[in-house]
Amino acid sequence: MEQLMQTIRRINAAVSGVVWGPPMLLLLMGTGVYLTVRTGFLPLTRFPLILRETAGSLLRREKRGPAGPSRNLTPFEAVSTALASTVGTGSVAGVTGAILIGGPGAVFWMWVSALVGMATKYAEIVLAVRYRRTAPDGTHYGGPMYYIEAGLHMKWLAAAFALFGCAASFGIGNIAQATEISNCLAGLLGMAGLSVSRLAIGIAVAAVVAVVILGGAKRIGQVTSLLVPFMALFYLLAGLAVVLLRIDQVPQALALIVRSAFTPQAAAGGAAGYAVGTAIRQGVARGVFSNEAGLGSAPMAHAAAETKSPVQQGFWGIFEVFVDTMVICTITALTVILSGIWQGASIGQGGTYPSAGTAAAAAFNAVLPGQLGGIALQISLLFFALSTLLGWSYYGERSIGYLTGRSPLALLLYRAAYVLVCVLGSVGAGELMWEISDTLNAMMALPNLIALLLLSGQVARATRDYFRPGTP
Repeated sequence: MEQLMQTIRRINAAVSGVVWGPPMLLLLMGTGVYLTVRTGFLPLTRFPLILRETAGSLLRREKRGPAGPSRNLTPFEAVSTALASTVGTGSVAGVTGAILIGGPGAVFWMWVSALVGMATKYAEIVLAVRYRRTAPDGTHYGGPMYYIEAGLHMKWLAAAFALFGCAASFGIGNIAQATEISNCLAGLLGMAGLSVSRLAIGIAVAAVVAVVILGGAKRIGQVTSLLVPFMALFYLLAGLAVVLLRIDQVPQALALIVRSAFTPQAAAGGAAGYAVGTAIRQGVARGVFSNEAGLGSAPMAHAAAETKSPVQQGFWGIFEVFVDTMVICTITALTVILSGIWQGASIGQGGTYPSAGTAAAAAFNAVLPGQLGGIALQISLLFFALSTLLGWSYYGERSIGYLTGRSPLALLLYRAAYVLVCVLGSVGAGELMWEISDTLNAMMALPNLIALLLLSGQVARATRDYFRPGTP
């Protein structure tokens, strides 16, 4: 078994070296820069308006449309479903792993990827709403596979995206998250002096996921709209407590992040140093893993929203990237750097920490009194991973639906397989699944990025029309 795992690791490393090589990084960042320019630097010049139209609309408690139940998601339910997968373990374990592997400079490149990624996610959502379809029962559905097929007339490329999306739902969306849930619950129960088998945890997780996803997209949206605000606020309070306790060191930490982004740095304790190239790769890869800009996943949720305009729904995509990377990931990064646990540390079998999640817990424990930090972090990771499981089940359903012509039997089989894989992930997949997830991310993003570049004119035109004088 160990030999098989090593073989899989070597194959994945070879593929990852190609798909996450300089051309892919250039395509990701270049697409973001290009879309930022084509939309008139919308995420930067119109950011106050975007906040008013997204977070501000929640405070105003605007009407949700015609009375009566709807099979479609409200804009907030759509963004909650997207954030459920976006604000996940990648925002904690992913960021921590990036720093331990690529050094503090990885955080800077994560910020850069987010700044240009705002326009990328905005464009994805505009196109998804523009090309979405409506079922006989009134349900909206869509995503990159539909705007690739209808906008580019490349059904084979659309099918490739859906195939990679389905595979990614079992990797990034399921096994990696179930492993994290199992680790968190085992750790929390261990603190209480209890011991529960990983198999029992897996069965419990599978049962919870089954209850939610069998209720369809609407139930997923309703559950995530309750779960996401709570989990984000809980984690932010814990992270801010760490930052405030070492507020005097924040300027030095920020300076270290910027300095390390451009200069190689030696690690403490005689360990290997951090190369600039590794920092860039880790920052961009983990940034995409966390905020999913360019990946093509979130547009599948936004396509199901009841919205007045593709552009207005696109504003939520900009808001998503901001909340995930510029707020939550930054809190994680500052916690890890301020704690000092990153210096000379490594993760994986035989490393300083068995996983990035345990390293993040150590960072919180190093600053907060007693075991309070670790407990808060484990609870946060638990909810993050659960929300990601739910969000990605929706993306997998949309992908398999496209490949099978929305066959009810195929959908049922997918849901059954997704629930069963939760058990597999809970009994152990390790860091290997994070590595495989990075590879699947790149393969999923490639068809989507090609479509965004070729359809960018439509995004630019929709943006100009929306802001034309006289437009309400």
